[in-house]
Amino acid sequence: MRILGIDPGIAIVGFGLIESERGRDQMLRYGAINTPAGLPLAKRLLQIEQDMEQLLQLTKPDVMAVEELFFSNNITTGIAVAHGRGVILATAERMGVPLFEYTPMQVKQAVAGYGKADKRQVMDMTKRLLRLSDLPRPDDAADALAIALCHARCATSLLQRQNLAAKQTI
Repeated sequence: MRILGIDPGIAIVGFGLIESERGRDQMLRYGAINTPAGLPLAKRLLQIEQDMEQLLQLTKPDVMAVEELFFSNNITTGIAVAHGRGVILATAERMGVPLFEYTPMQVKQAVAGYGKADKRQVMDMTKRLLRLSDLPRPDDAADALAIALCHARCATSLLQRQNLAAKQTI
């Protein structure tokens, strides 16, 4: 299964594509979509949409995993990121890519084994699990790979829950 992990943002949208097969995960590609700071919000959102569409066409993922928003201090930045996240979700839906969402705690738990792991621990485990020689840069791309790994580790249980729910409605 090809999983595209997305770390949403407005200035930087991290992405990481992995192939997950029978518990073995391999990094295929990672990077970031960058929007210039001087652009008005609407133009940044349009660029994110266009770049996401191109990324989805290029990588052809089976599923996309996106981190849910968590912001504590700067509500203004959080709202702008939420706009970007909305564009990302809408683009995936429009292009027919199945979408899964994970909280930061779920990502940390799946990758590092501890839901309150710090960023460095998650990045180190991402590097180890994908057998990478260096930490991916920028950090947003490393985060996106961790999100993809989270889905790879959770997909079986999600599928089991969907199958169970389908059987209960019959």
